[in-house]
Amino acid sequence: MIALGLYPYFRPIQSGPGSEVIIDSKKMIMIGSNNYLGLTGHPKVVEAAIHALKKYGTGCTGSRFLNGTLDIHEELEHRLAKFTNREAALCFSTGFQTNQGAISTLIGKDDIVFTDRSDHASIVDGCRLAFGKTVKYKHNDMDDLKRILEFNKDKDVGKLIVTDGVFSMEGDIVNLPELVEVAYHYGARIYVDDAHAVGVLGKHGRGTGEYWNMEDKIDISMGTFSKSFASLGGFLVGDELVIDYIKHHARSLIFSASMPPSAVATVLACLDIIESEPERIEKLWKNTKKMREGYKSLGFDIGKSQTPIIPIKIGEDDDCFAFWKLMFENGIFANPAISPAVPPHEAIIRTSYMATHTEEELDKVLDIFARLGKKFGII
Repeated sequence: MIALGLYPYFRPIQSGPGSEVIIDSKKMIMIGSNNYLGLTGHPKVVEAAIHALKKYGTGCTGSRFLNGTLDIHEELEHRLAKFTNREAALCFSTGFQTNQGAISTLIGKDDIVFTDRSDHASIVDGCRLAFGKTVKYKHNDMDDLKRILEFNKDKDVGKLIVTDGVFSMEGDIVNLPELVEVAYHYGARIYVDDAHAVGVLGKHGRGTGEYWNMEDKIDISMGTFSKSFASLGGFLVGDELVIDYIKHHARSLIFSASMPPSAVATVLACLDIIESEPERIEKLWKNTKKMREGYKSLGFDIGKSQTPIIPIKIGEDDDCFAFWKLMFENGIFANPAISPAVPPHEAIIRTSYMATHTEEELDKVLDIFARLGKKFGII
């Protein structure tokens, strides 16, 4: 694959992650980033990071549990709780560690966790580390969820349903109203991974709960800072008692160094912008609508995508890599996803869009996809 120029991974980018990037000294349109609001290079965000570096230095040299908690960590947690209308928040060093630590902490040896088959790998690993039992249900299929809950209804144990809010490969949104109804009927709690939903879904960008107007029905929400918040880290929000329990038991929190000051300050600055500039979310959805309608009109299969994540179905792995190569040569950067990330024979080009993409950039992307789609007999 490398000799044929078909290896698409670990490509070094020589610029900031904007709508346009530099790779191999060439300008490329980036449609493979999770930088949904385009805040990574925002002057206020960069300035906040620099100020934190000057005030606090480069790192915290320890875990939150011991010497690694700064006043701005607690300020961020207070802001996140207020932003999401929850009692408390807790920040982790990465989004992966957030799911891994929270799920493995919450699920005891007699408990059952029910997970969507398309849930993120961090959820899968969190379940593997938990002492309880994991049961999977078909992707976004509430009848199948009901079936497995019915099968386990007589077990007097803790039951937790864990789902992505926005699914990172498919780009669809969890059917929260039906999930809540099923969970309530069987006495299960709800944990939603909003990594791709915060800053994207809802009028104010609060995520899946706001999108469905059901924020009070979710027991715990999780989010990351590596997407709309232009930084690195993760967080949980929920009832204070539950968050405090996780805070004192999650191994991935207690035994990891805390978020560096510049990363924390970046998130705080992004939160300011999200709250004061709602037009960014509106622009994101304008671009999303343009691309969804554009791909559909050309005849591409984009599955059930409802969000800025728009997968383009290619089919076989070899065709997907060949499609990616020509796309790359034409100045477009996106991400090929093959089995096991997607089902066999259903390889995709995963595209995702930002509020900062221009009309000209998006028109060029559609033009190149149209030519390649015809060349490969996909459209």
